[in-house]
Amino acid sequence: MVNRRELDPESGPGAAFGARLRRLRDERGWTQEELGELLGCTGSHISAVEIGRRPPTRRFATSVDRAFGTGDRFERQSLAVRQTALLEGFPEYVAQEARAAEIRLYEVGVIPGLLQTPQYASTIEDHEVMRGAATPEQASERVALVASRQSSLLRTPPPLVLVVLDESCLRRPVGGHAVMDEQFDRLVEFAELPNTALQVAPFTMAERRPFTLPITVLTLPDRSLMSYAQSSHRGHLERDSGSVVPILTTYHQLQVGALSQDASVSMINQIRKGTK
Repeated sequence: MVNRRELDPESGPGAAFGARLRRLRDERGWTQEELGELLGCTGSHISAVEIGRRPPTRRFATSVDRAFGTGDRFERQSLAVRQTALLEGFPEYVAQEARAAEIRLYEVGVIPGLLQTPQYASTIEDHEVMRGAATPEQASERVALVASRQSSLLRTPPPLVLVVLDESCLRRPVGGHAVMDEQFDRLVEFAELPNTALQVAPFTMAERRPFTLPITVLTLPDRSLMSYAQSSHRGHLERDSGSVVPILTTYHQLQVGALSQDASVSMINQIRKGTK
């Protein structure tokens, strides 16, 4: 095809969305104009989305899912594209997380998004708005993204999700007693699922704790590895499996030093009751 632009899905979440849209359109033999008619837009709009010049709206992505029979895959992917207040690499990470076979994460200071209750997530984002660190629209998008990421775990077969929480995650009060009590319930329920494991890295690990910042390692369906790490101002997505293997080894060392799941749940219940 003359002047058909090559797409690089690895260059960002918008490019990944556009590449998937073009691939499925090509598989069905539809032109951009034909797909546009199905979606109620022009062929030039389809072209702009495919090459990443125009971000997909949620309404557009929902229409694409209906046209291709893809459930809510495009809708979820579009949410990652539209994030305006996320650290570098995170939107692409979210798209990969939604298809990962295994998810290993370690968090410090705050309950990770995959385990947050809506009230916990909203409380954090409300205070981001109060501090001027986010707009109300950005906060709303972040809370919606938490819910979307959690819903992606309900796919069949579900991913294996292994979580290690630094003890500070449990001891940092967010939103008062009612919010934390519900959040603790959520953690205990998560630990009881057949495809999960929850451990706490206690303060007593001291210098033996191998990570000082949050880290996530994904095992993708083809068994390749990807990791994401972030500080308060920067994020880094590592796509090279060879570079991720040492991080995975360190994660296993973290698990060995952390409390067992039973001991971790016991600590959660003791902190909730104020007995520890």
